[in-house]
Amino acid sequence: QVHLVESGGGLVQAGGSLRLSCVASGRAFSLYNMAWFRQAPGKERELVSAVKLSGGYTYYQNSVKGRFTISGDNAKNTVALQMNSLKPEDTAVYYCAAATSGTAWNTEAYRYWGQGTQVTVSS
Repeated sequence: QVHLVESGGGLVQAGGSLRLSCVASGRAFSLYNMAWFRQAPGKERELVSAVKLSGGYTYYQNSVKGRFTISGDNAKNTVALQMNSLKPEDTAVYYCAAATSGTAWNTEAYRYWGQGTQVTVSS
């Protein structure tokens, strides 16, 4: 089993920045990809960004390209999401997720989930 814990959410004004962090414990040595999903009220959960922990591949949803940066640390089993130029439409609960196989953008591959952290961007 793998346990994920997120931190770093909060309230920020439009144009501001936040950094989300997630650490995996348990059988974290088996992790292959880590990602950030988000779910806004009344909307389905969506993949925001993902990273292959061994390096060489990252994925970004079109709406966050150029504003968000994902980074993964294979040795520490952590993933972070630096979010700049935040917009009110980025408001959501952000979830850290992890997969033991598959491609980073394959949402079906993510088996382990954190509890979520709220990000609120005011206009």
